[in-house]
Amino acid sequence: MSKKLFIQTLGCQMNDTDSKHIQAELEKHKGYTATNTLEDADLIIINTCSVREKPVQKLFSEIGQFNKKKKDGAKIGVCGCTASHLGKDIIKRAPYVDFVLGARNISKIKDVVDIKGSVEISIENDDSTYEFAIAKNNSFRTSVNISVGCDKECTYCIVPSTRGDEISIPPEMIVAQIQKAVDNGVVEVALLGQNVNSYGKRFSSNREKYSFTKLLQDISKIDGLKRIRFTSPHPLHMDDEFIEEFARNPKISKCIHMPLQSGSTKILKAMKRGYTKEWFLNRAFKMRELIPNLRITTDIIVAFPGETDEDFLDTLDVVNQVKFDQIFNFKYSPRPNTKALELKEQEIEDSVGSARLEELIELHKRYLENSMPNMLGETVNILVESLKPNGEVSGYTDNYFLVFTKGSDELLGKFVDVKITEVTRTSLKGEIVA
Repeated sequence: MSKKLFIQTLGCQMNDTDSKHIQAELEKHKGYTATNTLEDADLIIINTCSVREKPVQKLFSEIGQFNKKKKDGAKIGVCGCTASHLGKDIIKRAPYVDFVLGARNISKIKDVVDIKGSVEISIENDDSTYEFAIAKNNSFRTSVNISVGCDKECTYCIVPSTRGDEISIPPEMIVAQIQKAVDNGVVEVALLGQNVNSYGKRFSSNREKYSFTKLLQDISKIDGLKRIRFTSPHPLHMDDEFIEEFARNPKISKCIHMPLQSGSTKILKAMKRGYTKEWFLNRAFKMRELIPNLRITTDIIVAFPGETDEDFLDTLDVVNQVKFDQIFNFKYSPRPNTKALELKEQEIEDSVGSARLEELIELHKRYLENSMPNMLGETVNILVESLKPNGEVSGYTDNYFLVFTKGSDELLGKFVDVKITEVTRTSLKGEIVA
């Protein structure tokens, strides 16, 4: 009988892709097969995130529950970003954890899985040219890491200390991985990196200059690949060449994530984001001008240390001008190993931060309530990718609207036109157009 593997993934898309790599490596090299039932597993892995609020408490709560539920003899491993910065302290606090593997060390999973007490967390490790085993994929979408690590020094962010310096994965490896996925039925790929449009800044070995725009062009040449998405680009690196390629390339999804973080130039400087309010608006307006159906999503942190009422009004001003289609809102919370900890004396009262967060959320709700009804009667094209229990299917448009319609599994993987008959703030519903 094969050994069973259960993986719990917390956090971002990169963590999700890392989990797929872990699963594929263990399937190929150690004979594990995946299970969705924790109690059946011979190996339980929690792949952690350090970005969200209270990640350490979340981690130890999760592994404590796993230890109570696991069958006798089952092993527990902790991987990912929180593993990177806590390291051996995880095993000290939870001795029933068998191994710890940092976010920069995923290729070593087959080496540590059988070594009790093993801790591999070096952020100097270079996985950029490691050819991971191919994970079994029943989806029509896949995600591919194009770089590891991050060279930015955003003062609120722990990622550079958990994932190390940025290194780009060679373009030929990326293209080959996507080609294999397309050969297996994938029609859409999401390119992942901490700052995708700084791709090509550094490789493991010397090579000719190569940009993210060039990577997009090369990937677009793959026959059978219909859509390309990516996250996250950094506003600082959104030059005209990139924006123009984004606009004219028909395979690139016309939805872009532009992390604003703050609309105040003063706070952006304190965050070490590298751009100003005016630069962000210029880039957003240029894209809106070139792409009529563009959807822009963003991240915003309110109540960063030192943020005044005037700074917060700058953020609301950008939201009003850009008219973001989706906002991931956060109230600032301190993270270990970040420069913002030095700003403790400037931290904002919790009640003030909560009030600002609520005001931002309500502003965006009002915008969506006014704008989404404009989609009524429109016909959109979606890739059907999920079967729902109520006789519906769902999929996303090219510009990443989620759409529901009546249908069965015979539509999975197909592109269909849907006329919109109902709208909510976050999704659309309609009828298939013959």
